[in-house]
This record gives sequence, structure tokens and C-alpha cells, in this order.
Amino acid sequence: MKIYFNGKLVPKEEAAVSVFDHGLLYGDGVFEGIRFYGGRVFRLDEHIDRLYLSARAIALDIPMNPDEMARAVVETIRANDLTDGYVRLVVTRGEGSLGLSPRSCPKPTIFIIASTITLYPDEMYQNGLKLVTCATRRIAHGALSPMVKSLNYLNNIMAKIEAEQAGAGEGLMLNEQGYVAECTGDNVFVIKNGAITTPPISAGALAGVTRAVVFEMARELGIPIREENITRYDIYTADECFLTGTAAELIPAVVLDSRPINDGKPGPITVRLTKRFRELTATTGTAIN
Repeated sequence: MKIYFNGKLVPKEEAAVSVFDHGLLYGDGVFEGIRFYGGRVFRLDEHIDRLYLSARAIALDIPMNPDEMARAVVETIRANDLTDGYVRLVVTRGEGSLGLSPRSCPKPTIFIIASTITLYPDEMYQNGLKLVTCATRRIAHGALSPMVKSLNYLNNIMAKIEAEQAGAGEGLMLNEQGYVAECTGDNVFVIKNGAITTPPISAGALAGVTRAVVFEMARELGIPIREENITRYDIYTADECFLTGTAAELIPAVVLDSRPINDGKPGPITVRLTKRFRELTATTGTAIN
């Protein structure tokens, strides 16, 4: 396996981050997860744009322009002779002294991994995912904006631990006001009376790239869609529920807190959106070769 590491493609054994790197010491950095299908990178420009916005939000200056970063992603995939898989693109604050100040970090660390990923087993895509509400609340905007896709994922990890210990496939996270924010790694959508609703970014949700694709597909298919605060009641009483994420793609959710959502099976609108999403991933994207 070849890793893009600070401007060079190197064997994975040589892609070593310093123990003094602030990404490791403090979670100081940003990242993107990117999918590629059939020799095309899906929504590459959107992912690169979000990476640079996240970096700007934390005052991290990336020493490459977006076009150079996009080319590096494609080159890394090509170097690993892959046509389908997952990219993890990471930019840390870089190596520095002990202490929080980023002033001791003169140069960011950049690495890109191209590999494969299976977030959920196939049967969950066919039959649906079980959710459980987590006690861990989503970090508030005033503490750290959910718009920043940072390396500090401990909040999500603690909620994920709760979900796994409860035997659920994913954990539902609420904000401090009790509204649904998102799941531990996915955006959440509900469908009621033929219309789709998802929490607004202000509720604590990440502005997911796949989330944006759902808005595009819904408009194309003539399905009403809106951003609106929702509670667990809205999921308990929904006709359908599904989650989205780059790694998760689009997956139905059929149970919340041991309560079936409607009949406990993936619904027709979710199935329709999933079909269209797979068509898009199979036919669109930035060519690898």
C-alpha cells in the first residue's frame, strides 16, 4: 500500500507521524472521508471545499491549493491500483512542542490513505439498522461548530460506545435542547406523509456531502424536503427513517430504542432514494485515470 505523505507517495511503513504532532497530541486538525466507485471519485470537489473551509475555521493554513489536493487524492488512488474504495484525507497542525499553542507547529502534516471500507454488513442495508438514543449529547455550536470536520471525535466515539454496548448499529445524538442533531457518524432523515425532514445544521448536524446529495435527489424526484428541528417523537412516529454518510452511503433505520419505526422495514421512498444514489455513484464523479 502506498500512502501520500507530505508530498510523496511512500510505503505505508514509512508514513510515520511524529509523536509530537498536534493532531495526535490534541486532535488538532481536519479530515475528509471520500468514496470512489468504478474508477470515479464521488463528489471530490465538495469534499475538498469542505476540507479547506474546516481548516480556515480553525486557522490552519494548508500549504497546497485545492486543485493540488484533489490531484493528490486521485494520484494516491491510482498508485494503489484501486477502482472502488475509500479515501481518508488528513491535515494535522503538524509537529510542535508540548503545549496547546499552534505557534510551535511550523508545518502541517498531510497524509492520504486510499483503501477499502465496509461500515455496515449487507444485511443492514437490506433489512435496516437499529438505533438507540445516546446519553452523550452533541457538542454545542458555542463549544465547537459541527461544521468543522475536525480530528477531535471523542464526543462521537463516546456515543458510539453507548450504541455498541446497547447492541445497536448506530447511536442517535441529541443536542442540549433535546432536539435530534445527528447520529455518531451519520446524518439522519425522517419521512412522514411523503415528505422528508432532516435536522438543520444549527441543531448540531454536520453539513454532510451525502446529506446534500439527498436534497438534490429529492428535488429531482419531486419529493418534498425541508430542514426542521425534530425530536425522538418524530422518529418514533415516522413512516420511514434513513441515515446518510460518505462511508455509510444511504442506509435505512427501522428501530429506535427497541421501538419499530412504522412496520420495522425499509420504506418505499428510502428504497427509491437508495436506487437513485447508487445510479449517481456509478455514473458520476472525477475520473481516476
